[in-house]
Amino acid sequence: MLDLILANPSALLPFVLIGFAAQLIDGALGMAFGTISTTLLVSMGVPPAMASAGVHTVETATTGVSALSHIAHRNINWRLFFRIAVPGMIGGVVGAYVLTQIDAEVARPLILAYLAAIGLYLLWRGWKHVHVERAPKVVEPLGLVGGFLDAAGGGGWGPLVTSNLLVQGATPRTTIGTVNCAEFFLTVVISATFIIQLGWEAVTQATIGLLIGGVIAAPLGALVAKRLRSDHILVLVGIVLTLTSGAGLTKGLMG
Repeated sequence: MLDLILANPSALLPFVLIGFAAQLIDGALGMAFGTISTTLLVSMGVPPAMASAGVHTVETATTGVSALSHIAHRNINWRLFFRIAVPGMIGGVVGAYVLTQIDAEVARPLILAYLAAIGLYLLWRGWKHVHVERAPKVVEPLGLVGGFLDAAGGGGWGPLVTSNLLVQGATPRTTIGTVNCAEFFLTVVISATFIIQLGWEAVTQATIGLLIGGVIAAPLGALVAKRLRSDHILVLVGIVLTLTSGAGLTKGLMG
């Protein structure tokens, strides 16, 4: 692998750019690294299974850097963190182990349609400036389901958990930081499970490129999240969530 990279370092550039753009959006809005990276990698000819495994491996590093950056910018609600992180890791372990036994594609269209609807709702709330902050009530079950679907379905922690907490009235800035921070621990658990099952074959040239770009962008996303207004965050989250979910839903229905 190292010999291949040294022989043609320019081949890394497309993957570095993908990792940078995806992580910048993810760090600022609390979602979409996995969705954007996996979709673009598959469109470039990377086999879906390898793309998913590689993205999870990369997220171990990018979410770690992103978490430290959000902590430094004081974007973390620690009480909320423990309420979603622990159930999320439990759900992630279960999801990783049952991945080969359950057809996650059966539920995927329903999940994507639900997330697209949530995206439109958040877009409307941000546009109308009607976000009323209040403590979210449904947290632990949300973390459990989010962790399970992220492992079993190849992604979804950010879109599912962040969007639902925002709908319940959670503060956008600290919600995004907290979900990003919790995602590091979730990703470590999921990646360890996959590496035990797949070995180090998940580490490809695409993985290295995504890693480089993602680590560079990770600190910038937290800074953007800190400086954006709540209503602007809701609008941007709504746009990203609606576009990514809508594209996935359209592709699934047409395929």
